[in-house]
Amino acid sequence: MTTTAPSTDQNDAGAPAEQPGILVRARAGVLEGGVGLSEAEVIEVLRLGDDQLEPLLQLAHEVRMRWCGPEVEVEGIISLKTGGCPEDCHFCSQSGQFSSPVRSAWLDVPSLVEAAKQTAKTGATEFCIVAAVRGPDERLMAQVAEGVKAIQAEVDIQVACSLGMLTQAQVDELAAIGVHRYNHNLETARSHFDQVVTTHTWEERRETLRMVAEAGMELCCGGILGMGETIEQRAEFAAQLAELNPDEVPMNFLNPRPGTPFGDLDVMEGKDALRAIAAFRLAMPRTILRFAGGRELTLGDLGARQGMLGGINAVIVGNYLTTLGRPAESDLDLLDELKMPIKALSATL
Repeated sequence: MTTTAPSTDQNDAGAPAEQPGILVRARAGVLEGGVGLSEAEVIEVLRLGDDQLEPLLQLAHEVRMRWCGPEVEVEGIISLKTGGCPEDCHFCSQSGQFSSPVRSAWLDVPSLVEAAKQTAKTGATEFCIVAAVRGPDERLMAQVAEGVKAIQAEVDIQVACSLGMLTQAQVDELAAIGVHRYNHNLETARSHFDQVVTTHTWEERRETLRMVAEAGMELCCGGILGMGETIEQRAEFAAQLAELNPDEVPMNFLNPRPGTPFGDLDVMEGKDALRAIAAFRLAMPRTILRFAGGRELTLGDLGARQGMLGGINAVIVGNYLTTLGRPAESDLDLLDELKMPIKALSATL
């Protein structure tokens, strides 16, 4: 982007107030031109002071409204296979390598269908089936296929899956049975990944994403902020996600789980989380940016409002995989109060 001199706004006393150059450039390049910020520019945004948080969030909201519109996509998630995962993702209480208290369990197909029905009643257009695995085996693939078929027969909702790393044959099978979106998070910046996971690589995750995109399924890929990454790595992560051109990016914030290697990390500061939300919006102006896990702990009710007015345009309603979320009614009431319509199913087809 071309560097522009700082603009001036009027402060409360009527005197001109100088705005940081990065916000001026972002207004011209992202808001007006639809071109996402570069990694270096995202760093500038993440380094803005607290006094610039309000104008930053306002700009991010304007970008969201211009390039995504006012509608909010609502999604529910359900765990088909919980706990006992062989991987060592340091944030996850479902790993079988840690002393965290999540026990292994499977959900049957009728329970999947009922969960999809309850999700659809909230106005959600998306229902994601999640399994705690490195990648699906034959048993899991068979149960997913049966579950997707049963949901499609009884519930008017889009079905997504998050089943770990896939083979090409598994990608093709999921696409064939009508899974319309696949979630596989990169979790963090490539340079920070080996501090978060050691049992598989960032490149292995990236390969699954490549196959999913080439198969024609929508790509959902995000991660977790607040896992000890630097500001520079946070910006690196935003740039690496933007390069994938994902349809959706879930914004998770670390909720430290007892018994995991990250169980003693501090919760991310709310203002830093809001800065990150806005920065990711400015890096990916056309992407669905979804409020996901940890937002309740990191941001609270006020922060949820600020996030929805700072670039977020999708939410997961209800509980997450192993932690409680906000009641679905709270999120739906907030959307109604903010006059943000829920995206209709027809708009996602």
